[in-house]
Amino acid sequence: MPGTIRVCHVITILELGGAQDNTLYTVSHMKPPFAASLVCGPGGILDEDAKRLGIKVRFVPSLVRAVRPARDLAALLALVRIFREERPDIVHTHSSKAGILGRLAARRARVPRVVHTIHGYGFHAAQPRWQYRTFLALERLAARFTDRFIAVSRANLEQGLALGLFTPEKVSLIRSGIALREFDGATGAPEGPGRRGVLRRELGLPADARLVGMVACLKPQKSPLTFVEVAARVTREVPGAVFVIAGDGEMRPAVERRAAELGLEGRLRLLGWRRDVPNVMASLDVLLHTSLWEGLPRVLPEAIASGVPIVATSADGTSDILEDGSTGIVCAPGDIEGLAGGVRRLLLDPDLGRVLAGRARAVLREFDIDEMVRNQERLYLSLYRGETRGAGERPRPPAVTDTNNDGREGASRGDPRAARGRAAATR
Repeated sequence: MPGTIRVCHVITILELGGAQDNTLYTVSHMKPPFAASLVCGPGGILDEDAKRLGIKVRFVPSLVRAVRPARDLAALLALVRIFREERPDIVHTHSSKAGILGRLAARRARVPRVVHTIHGYGFHAAQPRWQYRTFLALERLAARFTDRFIAVSRANLEQGLALGLFTPEKVSLIRSGIALREFDGATGAPEGPGRRGVLRRELGLPADARLVGMVACLKPQKSPLTFVEVAARVTREVPGAVFVIAGDGEMRPAVERRAAELGLEGRLRLLGWRRDVPNVMASLDVLLHTSLWEGLPRVLPEAIASGVPIVATSADGTSDILEDGSTGIVCAPGDIEGLAGGVRRLLLDPDLGRVLAGRARAVLREFDIDEMVRNQERLYLSLYRGETRGAGERPRPPAVTDTNNDGREGASRGDPRAARGRAAATR
């Protein structure tokens, strides 16, 4: 067994989200011989949580999500200084901004091994062509300095292979884990049924109110305005239906304005950031997930573990978890009518929801959060020893050899911004 192996994780900001939660869990649950540290930008809601983990945490003020050339250069230089001071054996980067700057800085500081987790790509079909091409070029540059990639979804893995970002031997599929024991549906905890009324009592709703929820940051990627439009259509036809959003962010004012325009007062509740996601999830009759693009939406296995049926868009990693009509209802991103129809169907036919949710449970064995950490440790150890393959699932060859996973026939490197198709296109 080698001596201490120092692993420095780098992430842009510690907002409430799957990548952030899993990074904090990883750095606080790694076992010897690994010693973890964390570098991130300040200002996230999870900053104080990170400080309490008992590991070394360093905040870089210039590391921000938005593209700011002067601040980005300052962040790059700060990361180089930190890596030279800390001398990690492995740098493990997460998220788009930290992923680019962290890998470039690791190269500059001569860090011997670099790992990057793909929690979704920073480039996507909704961007202007110049922006897409710029971000893709930066990802290709950083990929040259990456020893091993981790994909959290098969869709992102296959997209990276098709774009030539990495070869099969340099990438492993390691799911974004959840703490299954915290969700009643996964454990059969006796207090489970009582949790259903927690959120209704908090909101002053009747016990038989039908709750449709979204758990997400209010940012363009998650398309919260689609959620509002679906709410307007469903509440007109389903008496007693109430929509709730657990999350906050830059689009909250836009969500509030559109909800007021559509007359959703009392029928759409914004809960803000929530730390009791298991309680929120246990209260829902339907989870509605409206993302436009995604790495792997961790909220989906959380809903499945809670026994909640799902209506979701076919954004990237969703196809790893749900099969339309068998384990959930899946529609194309932005398909407001299709999503509304799916929600309406599940609210009016609870038996169908129970069947779909029950079938979906078969995927849960892939999402144990402790196994996620152990798989990362095995990957680190193989990389440290100079082995060519790490932990995780070996990738299958992509079904399409020249695609950016946009799902439209003809989408290729020559047409990188082609629009995404329906769910089957990303499965």
